[in-house]
Amino acid sequence: MKKFGLIGYPLGHSFSEKYFTEKFEKLDLAAHEYKLYPLQNLSDFPALLKDDKDICGLNVTIPHKIGIMYYLDEIDPVAKEVDAVNCIKVTHHHAVRSLFSGELCTMNAHKPKLKGYNTDVYGFEQSLKPMLKSYHKKALVLGNGGAARAVKYVLEKLKIDYTFVSRKPYGNIISYQDLGKELVKEHKIIINTSPVGTYPNTEEAPAIPYDFIDDKHLLYDLIYNPEETAFLKKGKEKGAQIKNGYEMLELQAEKSWEIWNSK
Repeated sequence: MKKFGLIGYPLGHSFSEKYFTEKFEKLDLAAHEYKLYPLQNLSDFPALLKDDKDICGLNVTIPHKIGIMYYLDEIDPVAKEVDAVNCIKVTHHHAVRSLFSGELCTMNAHKPKLKGYNTDVYGFEQSLKPMLKSYHKKALVLGNGGAARAVKYVLEKLKIDYTFVSRKPYGNIISYQDLGKELVKEHKIIINTSPVGTYPNTEEAPAIPYDFIDDKHLLYDLIYNPEETAFLKKGKEKGAQIKNGYEMLELQAEKSWEIWNSK
């Protein structure tokens, strides 16, 4: 049996579980399964791996994308730079015969090797790039959790200036109260990385002055449930280009699958 899964807390409706279960059925991989592992405390993570030796790969979601790095043996350079991990490849060591005694040496056979990756970066970049126009030079990033770190990495790579907006301003992060006409007009990309507006709280939207949004704006919401959040609806009403996080999730899931199957 090959098991894959998602760790995070709380885990309600999961895109990954549905996506991979359908994928395994399509590919006729009967000995593969994708499970949800709700972990409230990351300190329970080593026990999870010890109890289930069939786990070959994991996705990581809120609130563990940063804390999980403490438990990993190796971190991919991109994930290290982003400082957040959302995909883990689990490699199990098998017993090896000692060259000297011929005896089975299982020194590390029980402890799997864990390597962390960030596939959010790939998913976000590939999903954002086709929508960019020449005037998309500056972005407002709403929220500053683990997902915002991947967004920041991609914006830097694409040479797009950005400003973080948060309920708790500090350093160069501004507050929602600081957002006036000038800032909104100047930043033609607005990316919501916060959970505001996720099902079931679909009436909620980040507190930005939507009146200053126009048809040159691009509003991107990492949320995919509902398909059109209140944030995206308000942008659409002003003529803005809009996109939700569904394609990003598909892309990052495929990237995870590629990592788990790489030799």
